Amino acid sequence: MSSRTRARGTAGVHTVRIPHQRGRRSQPFLIVVPDRPSLTREAFGFLGRTLWHFRRALAPTGLALLALVVTALLHALGWWTGLVLAPLAIAPAVWLGIMQHRRPAHRSALAWRIALTALATLTGSWAALAAGFGPLAGSLGLVWLLALIIAQSAWLIVRRTH
Repeated sequence: MSSRTRARGTAGVHTVRIPHQRGRRSQPFLIVVPDRPSLTREAFGFLGRTLWHFRRALAPTGLALLALVVTALLHALGWWTGLVLAPLAIAPAVWLGIMQHRRPAHRSALAWRIALTALATLTGSWAALAAGFGPLAGSLGLVWLLALIIAQSAWLIVRRTH
């Protein structure tokens, strides 16, 4: 195809230049043909724009999906990876003890620390068990979903109040 008749333009619009015609009234002209996207492309575009707009609000959901994929890959690597992740279940309790010793908290701050420690302990325990037995084995899928709902709800509450 020659460069004179090749389609030019941006994505979604194709511009075709028709070469000069011979004769007295020969004037160049352009034909612009819009590219109509499919309904599926429109739906995925809308979904992508919506997710991008609310990306900060959906951070816990993204991290939960990442954890699900990572633990599935670790499980495929070997059952022993669950043993490597087992200290993750104990680390939040150690953190709570150190924080309460260095900077004692009372009332609502202590309640938030305890809730955060409980959620982090649940998450670490789930990660170790999911890497060892598979992320959806037994009731681990339900535990993952409940932890996701709790984390997402807490995230939205904290973001609204601060």
